[in-house]
Amino acid sequence: MPEDSQDSQNLISGGHLVAKALKAEGVERIYTLCGGHIIDIYDGCVDEGIDVVDVRHEQVAAHAADGYARITGKPGCAVVTAGPGTTDAVTGVANAFRAESPMLLIGGQGAHNQHKMGSLQDLPHVDMMTPITKFAATVPDTARAADMVSMAFRECYHGAPGPSFLEIPRDVLDAKVPADRARVPEAGRYRASTRAAGDPADIERLADLLVHADKPAILLGSQVWTTRATDSATELVRTLNIPAYMNGAGRGTLPPGDPHHFQLSRRYAFSNADLIVIVGTPFDFRMGYGKRLSPAATVVQIDLDYRTVGKNRDVDLGIVGDASLVLKAVTEAASGRLNGGSVKRKAWLDELRAAEQTSIEKRLPQLKSDASPIHPYRLVSEINDFLTGDSIYIGDGGDIVTFSGQVVQPRTPGHWMDPGPLGTLGVGVPFVLAAKQARPDKEVVALFGDGAFSLTGWDFETLVRYDLPFVGIVGNNSSMNQIRYGQKAKYGDERERVGNTLGDVHYDKFAQMLGGYGEEVRDPADIAPALRRARESGLPSLINVWVDPDAYAPGTMNQTMYK
Repeated sequence: MPEDSQDSQNLISGGHLVAKALKAEGVERIYTLCGGHIIDIYDGCVDEGIDVVDVRHEQVAAHAADGYARITGKPGCAVVTAGPGTTDAVTGVANAFRAESPMLLIGGQGAHNQHKMGSLQDLPHVDMMTPITKFAATVPDTARAADMVSMAFRECYHGAPGPSFLEIPRDVLDAKVPADRARVPEAGRYRASTRAAGDPADIERLADLLVHADKPAILLGSQVWTTRATDSATELVRTLNIPAYMNGAGRGTLPPGDPHHFQLSRRYAFSNADLIVIVGTPFDFRMGYGKRLSPAATVVQIDLDYRTVGKNRDVDLGIVGDASLVLKAVTEAASGRLNGGSVKRKAWLDELRAAEQTSIEKRLPQLKSDASPIHPYRLVSEINDFLTGDSIYIGDGGDIVTFSGQVVQPRTPGHWMDPGPLGTLGVGVPFVLAAKQARPDKEVVALFGDGAFSLTGWDFETLVRYDLPFVGIVGNNSSMNQIRYGQKAKYGDERERVGNTLGDVHYDKFAQMLGGYGEEVRDPADIAPALRRARESGLPSLINVWVDPDAYAPGTMNQTMYK
């Protein structure tokens, strides 16, 4: 610590108290864009050994904090200045809120003695952040700075995880108080475990349902990864012989080729199963608000948040708890009384596997298409073949990422990242930043729509500056194609191009300009060699692939808003 940073009377500033609280929570880095209100936090982070990662837009900082939390299981942290610095970060916080991702956003504010006087960048940040966070507050006094940071982190884990927000006035951060006046919570001693195992009677009931079901199916959602329930989920489906579907961050729980791994027959399974278990996924638009489940099926929902269970659709059994503990307990309760029940399900699994094969064969011509412009199915098929067991896959876009959701299969748990249910475009580059810094040993592969990349693409320079190589692919159709389809469907061909058409941007040259690797692809035979060259370059890369603008993903065409 510089000699003049704290004086001889053992005084400590608000910024240094914030840094101590971040250190106690295990925060290794903050994502930030500098501003005069917040620089004392930087000074404290230097003393505490916390990396200060500077980006080009506050939305990127917030998305990166969200992404860091998803990869590591520890809360992420972004620090931004007041006013437009905080409002720029709103989208990232809102995305984390819908995705149940624990992160803390710290925003600056004018000094207390300038309250309501019109100080520089003064806005009612707490009022704006309250609806999209689990906790939002102002730090009123320097001595409370560390205590309130710890309080905000504690609130991130109340029920399902999510973001918190703290506004810290400039004079609170800059002022110094005697160290013995400030409460600095000790690591590991200021918040309890939030891992609930569910009601034992409900565990027994679910075990009984699974033992006696003829055609069970289970959906493993994002909370399976949030609670690190991979082993528990895998043991359950294998012990009880249950077909498993995965969505969100739950993708990769079972590897491709596992006899219980299913992907393309979910609609068929949910229409014909007699027991459906939904783990860590709300009945939101992705689930047709629960209407896609057979009304004749027994439905069980397991979730961290009491408010989510039974929302939008009645359930026969609801269990509030940590997926890892609940699924492990259910397996233990059922394993002693299977009575051959799991064996008789072979016909059910064979039925679902046949439905999967039918779907694969239906789209096989497009997956192998040699057409130019390139069919998006061919592109995402090549990407899937390119992935290794160590590849973290990130999807950032609309229609192109909808295509990839049907084809790309991560080989390992925790290796799939997408925005989540808010459907936010622009998460790709910040997620790459977070993933590569959190797991430098992993390869990161990111697929962007050209519209999505444009929102936060300038932080490609941040990836170059921090020497974070990744393989990036832009599916370029010079359109916001998911919206274009909806306009075409509703208003006809003559009005399909209103407000959704982009220029023909050479993103490969953009990457080269910023010091990365770039390559253009127009022939589908060139996709795989270009991906390999990007991998071998050791640089942040963008492979600009020109895809057919008149090809739409089935998921896009089936969206209810266009009906």
